[in-house]
Amino acid sequence: MKHIRLGTLDVGRVGLGAMGMSAAYTGAGTDDAESIRAIHRALDLGVTLIDTAEIYGPFANEELVGQAIKDRRDEVVLATKFGLISHSGGGPGNLDSSPANIRTALEGSLRRLGTNHIDLYYQHRVDPNTAIEDTVGALAELVTEGKIRHIGLSEAGPSTIRRAHAVHPVTALQSEYSLWTRDPEPKVLPVLRELGIGFVAYSPLGRGFLTGEIRSTDDFADDDARKTSPRFVGENFQRNLRAVDEVKAIAAEVGATPAQVALAWVLARGDDIAAIPGTKRVSRVEENSATAAIQLSPEQIDRLNNLTPAAGDHHNEEQMQMIEH
Repeated sequence: MKHIRLGTLDVGRVGLGAMGMSAAYTGAGTDDAESIRAIHRALDLGVTLIDTAEIYGPFANEELVGQAIKDRRDEVVLATKFGLISHSGGGPGNLDSSPANIRTALEGSLRRLGTNHIDLYYQHRVDPNTAIEDTVGALAELVTEGKIRHIGLSEAGPSTIRRAHAVHPVTALQSEYSLWTRDPEPKVLPVLRELGIGFVAYSPLGRGFLTGEIRSTDDFADDDARKTSPRFVGENFQRNLRAVDEVKAIAAEVGATPAQVALAWVLARGDDIAAIPGTKRVSRVEENSATAAIQLSPEQIDRLNNLTPAAGDHHNEEQMQMIEH
């Protein structure tokens, strides 16, 4: 596994997003034993960055990850997130990055994950009711106390990133980035590179769509988050299949899977980018981890750069309102 640096943090380029093991997607929470095997296999293959959050479940995913890594903590760059649960009474789905809420959230995460420190602690979404300077100030205190090692942001825009970084160095920004979600490119990535902040791409496979194996949503459970995603609905879904077919054509040329091609494209965007494809299956972990061996030609990268643009927003309306650009 090739390693890169996110700011000053060393990670394997392909990490593992654990959310779908416990939440959001069809089959979540139905086979914890396989999920734990997937985490163990990822570590065996040199994956270091494991990503979770208190909101996933809520709480169940951190407990699962904690169980999986309890005897292998020193192999893991452990990342989790706060701020989408208000612990003072608002509950899940309520943005709260106040200093008091951060401390409550962290203590819960440490307990569930069975560790005394978090390697990379992200603000999950920017809280419009708390100045980012206050949030990062509280995180900086936790760094001094040794409870967290590095500070991260998620889906923050250029102004917030600059203000946060002025208080304490930000190690990484995590945002959605893939062949069909390229929003960070014009404004966010240049700021990150100017400031020396790493980038972590979540949903690099388009919530499974870019694997080429989703041709219908009929098998999705009613509570699958993709049921409300504009890209998976109606005409948008049919139009988006065209882009997948273009990825499949390149995959056939290079002797790889569509998922590996989509992931290889993300990694080719810069040596300051890590990706955290999510899965709960050992076979997918093995497939994703093998991406480092995939070499795309300049012509293939150019074709992927000019892929048919995605139809529809990449989140539902409520979630889109929480994303800064």
